[in-house]
Amino acid sequence: MTRHYRTRNTLSFDDRKGSGTDARKALGVKHILHASAALVMLAAVAVATRSVPAAPARGAGANQTTIAKAPPTGPHGSDPFLWLESQTGARAMAWVRAQNAKTLPVLQGDPHFKRFYADALKVVDAKGRIPYPEQLDGAVYNFWEDATHVQGIWRRTSITSYESPRPHWTTVLDMDALSKMRHEHVVFRGATCNWPNESDCLIQLSNGGEDAVTMREFSLKNDRFVKGGFDLPRGKQDASWLNGDTLLVSRAWTPGELTKSGYAYDVRSLKRGEPLTSAREVFKGEPSDVSVQAFTLLDGSGHRLTMIDRGVSFFSSKYFLVTSNGVAPVALPQKVGIDAMVDGRVVLTLDQNWNIDGTRFPQGALVSLDASALQAHPMRLHPTLILAPSARESIDSVAATKNKLIVTMYDNVRGRAFVYSPVGATAWNEQRLALPDNSSIGIDDTSLHNDHAYLSVTGFLTPTTLWSLDATSGALAIAKALPSQFDASNDVVEQHEATSKDGTKIPYFIVHPKNMKLDGANPTVLYGYGGFQISLTPVYSGILGKLWLEHGGVYVVANIRGGGEFGPAWHDAALTIHRQRAYDDFYAVAQDLIARKITSPRRLGIQGGSNGGLLMGVEFTQHPNEWNAVDIQVPLLDMLRYEKIDAGASWVGEYGSVSNPVQRAFLAKISPYNNLRGGVAYPEPFLWTTTKDDRVGPQHARKFAAKLAAMSVPYLFYEVTEGGHGAGANLKEDAHTSALEWTYFTMKLME
Repeated sequence: MTRHYRTRNTLSFDDRKGSGTDARKALGVKHILHASAALVMLAAVAVATRSVPAAPARGAGANQTTIAKAPPTGPHGSDPFLWLESQTGARAMAWVRAQNAKTLPVLQGDPHFKRFYADALKVVDAKGRIPYPEQLDGAVYNFWEDATHVQGIWRRTSITSYESPRPHWTTVLDMDALSKMRHEHVVFRGATCNWPNESDCLIQLSNGGEDAVTMREFSLKNDRFVKGGFDLPRGKQDASWLNGDTLLVSRAWTPGELTKSGYAYDVRSLKRGEPLTSAREVFKGEPSDVSVQAFTLLDGSGHRLTMIDRGVSFFSSKYFLVTSNGVAPVALPQKVGIDAMVDGRVVLTLDQNWNIDGTRFPQGALVSLDASALQAHPMRLHPTLILAPSARESIDSVAATKNKLIVTMYDNVRGRAFVYSPVGATAWNEQRLALPDNSSIGIDDTSLHNDHAYLSVTGFLTPTTLWSLDATSGALAIAKALPSQFDASNDVVEQHEATSKDGTKIPYFIVHPKNMKLDGANPTVLYGYGGFQISLTPVYSGILGKLWLEHGGVYVVANIRGGGEFGPAWHDAALTIHRQRAYDDFYAVAQDLIARKITSPRRLGIQGGSNGGLLMGVEFTQHPNEWNAVDIQVPLLDMLRYEKIDAGASWVGEYGSVSNPVQRAFLAKISPYNNLRGGVAYPEPFLWTTTKDDRVGPQHARKFAAKLAAMSVPYLFYEVTEGGHGAGANLKEDAHTSALEWTYFTMKLME
């Protein structure tokens, strides 16, 4: 079954996975490319290499004494480290191996590491983990990793068996066996299944976890790859089922014919049994686009719309309807997400105001369109309002069952869930679901064959619970519950607000011991992201709890601008040249923690990945004396060259472009790599990345570390050779990275 949410490849990364959410189905079997960072929690950790052979600095202020010298210039002009941008070049990889050889003995040699690694392995391999469901063709499917199935298995059971205490699973696809047969590290990236029978699927397979995938047809009738079936070679590509014998495929049909962002912009139809060279062009965008791809929108009543999403920027799309007579433009706003279809009504989330027919539909609202009218007159649309959130609310996720619409929202970063029922020609009836308050609520799975759905409820100290929902009646029942993975009896969660530089109130969550003394001596890790309209909400992490909270650590999550906690406007406030607001927000939360005497610079560490890694780099360079530990995960750091590295050009809508003089001036001002300065006492950071990250790329972290080394600034650097834009390609690698990470924080903040 093909569903369309928001299709461009997200930059999101969140290191708070643990096993409580099982990565919230990050490897699910339905086609979802844009996932919330608060839900897709990649178990992160890093190690690194220091530039001096001495043991890591310990004790108050010990790592604040190194004064950086100005970095040298080299044969590449002002940047002597461009050679590290060769992702798998011999010289660059030799440098990586040398760095890892320095770092691993430092962190793995610490007395805490062995215990942390053992505890992390127990968490990620716990038998009580929730097997997150995917309903397909009347059965429940799940992708599962454990100590026996390191690469994982795709498996299924019946709905009745799934909701029993001990489900009986049948293995559908064994990734360990497939990796052994192919002599490479094959990672399952999900499947796109045709509807309504959902037995014909395109399996997406990645080498080592990179975003580029091969796609092979797989039959759920006999659990085998289809001999002579669809087989799309490796690439950053997308495919949608037009019907049982035809795909709409976007890929580089001619080698190198990709957008500046590295994605396809040519959609062609490919019939079963045809070679790729016989595919017929359906739509072609421009090299300046981010990406172009087709999707099929379906509902349980049999309505079907096939559309083209031409991503002109990361946040803006032009939509086209695929008809028997060709492709027709659709008069939708460019900043809109197509979420679902119910009872012949297309459901949209607005990321901008929409003024039409004399009515203003506000930014952040949920609206619907009559599908038949859209097909008949795609340039004359008449939307109907479903829901308009208030200033402190935001819509988080939307999904359809056969007859209902399920919506989750956040009210001051606290989860709510609703069922909407179509009434009459255009109206909707709302029913709030009776789920626990003060939690994060996520839609885990729905089916267009029935009104049965699964939702997750989780909190920092509350193990994740999976609820079975009858959307017709609103009846809820607990289907699965994660056992406690750490002792939370001594901790409490609070929500506070800090005041940013411009007076904006910035909420944050703090998890701390009940008996915490307000003496400024509490070891504290502050986490942030602040970009791409991604919300950070409470979530249960066994690794965080076991390796940090149980040892008396304090954990803080900052809901800074750039995220989606309060809807599109909260995100828009920190776009491009206004991004300093997000950095000021994060700093304000840190200052509030210090003002409340919860912690002090000596005991304060910060953490973030991907866009959050950029946040860490900015805070490292702008406020070097405010932190004693800085964990920089799979980061962007060279903002004057980010557009030239991997998928960087796709994020111009978020960061701006060096081709724009005003935006370039701002990027030069905040770019961490370009703002390392001599004569500054920097803390010892912990940078980590992965060789196979073909989204952000390892180049940023490498160059930043090399520049620190040239300045004789102590640092730790580690590069995982597998795993794509994450912490590793399997649970064992995730656990290893996590143990390294929390060893680093323990060394810096607790000793």
